[in-house]
Amino acid sequence: MPVSESGSQRGADFSQEDSQLPSFYSPRTKATADAEADRRNGSVADLSTLSLSNPGSNRRIVPSKDADNDDGASTDTSRPPSSLQIGASLPPPSLLSPAFTPPSTPGSATPSVEKEPRGVPVDSSKPTGGCGRNKPKLLETLPHVECIVRARIPTTTGAEMFLHLYTNNVDNKEHLAIVFGGKIRSRSLDAPRPGETEMDRLVRGAYTGRLFPGRTTSSVNNNDAQQEKEEEEPTQPPLVRIHSECYTGETVWSARCDCGEQLDEAARLMSLPSNKAGGIIIYLRQEGRGIGLGEKLKAYNLQDLGSDTVEANLLLRHPADARSYGLATAMLMDLGQKEIRLLTNNPDKIRAVEGPNREIVVTERVAMVPLSWKGRGGFRAPEVEGYLKTKIEKMGHMLDMASLPS
Repeated sequence: MPVSESGSQRGADFSQEDSQLPSFYSPRTKATADAEADRRNGSVADLSTLSLSNPGSNRRIVPSKDADNDDGASTDTSRPPSSLQIGASLPPPSLLSPAFTPPSTPGSATPSVEKEPRGVPVDSSKPTGGCGRNKPKLLETLPHVECIVRARIPTTTGAEMFLHLYTNNVDNKEHLAIVFGGKIRSRSLDAPRPGETEMDRLVRGAYTGRLFPGRTTSSVNNNDAQQEKEEEEPTQPPLVRIHSECYTGETVWSARCDCGEQLDEAARLMSLPSNKAGGIIIYLRQEGRGIGLGEKLKAYNLQDLGSDTVEANLLLRHPADARSYGLATAMLMDLGQKEIRLLTNNPDKIRAVEGPNREIVVTERVAMVPLSWKGRGGFRAPEVEGYLKTKIEKMGHMLDMASLPS
């Protein structure tokens, strides 16, 4: 085969490759080839007007259903480029590092259309405070945590986050805090360390403002300090998601759970321009609700043999949920949080995250409704439907049905 292929050959190859990938993970690769053809013909899509509501859709979005043919491509060449899917203007995704994960990347909502999610007030100090029927087992003493490095992470849509890596005194895992917003900082990271230089502080992320070539000091300059003072102060606590690692749902396209969708949706909500308070995703390395990846895969085989997700764990002689949230509480305290809005469907998690002495107070619970239930993309599969049904019926998870379309 010659080194240089024609555009039509590349488009055919992309289409064959795309048929092997779940639609909710990456944009249509065939649409990418179509976009290249549009550019060759002088028709270039305007990124500022593209629809971003469903990046994982299998079709290029057009105003009329009559404009779709059997393969999902538009047959109406008179339609304006702004009706194309955002995936049509991006390079083809890599199988090793997909350009998009389900259902979208952070900050991909249209600012003028979407507002912050509505929360339900909760109060764990009251029996009827909306914090679950179970009393989670709490640690008597919170773990000691230390943020050893942070770095700015620019995303494919322009939203930015700061990734914080934590060590602790209870396990040898590296837990993470994904922080949205410039006002949320780690106390342990900012604390001076004996013998370190200014370059040491810059390299480990203990700086204020922004890094730039030639910067030599970690402290903020006068202009940056004035700008920080002029920024609008948040009127409510930040949105927080406590997320446990799920390799199968986040990396290998599993339809047995909605963990990948929940992680991406949390990041998207925290990146909304209307979210002035910022956001934090505490990413705990608690694979398989605390039983580890190997045991989780055994549980998957038991599910194929007829057990649900709770029964499978019990058959393997594990608790239905073996996770602990003391690390999350300690990390939130290190990030200077006293009150939070918690993004979860599990009301029992509210009291668990607050800590033994309510070191953190959850003021609101924000529901995480599956996107497919809201008619906004996402995915459906028999496995994930059974998984959600079990979590609701056996584990007490709740959904804010008022957020669904009428």
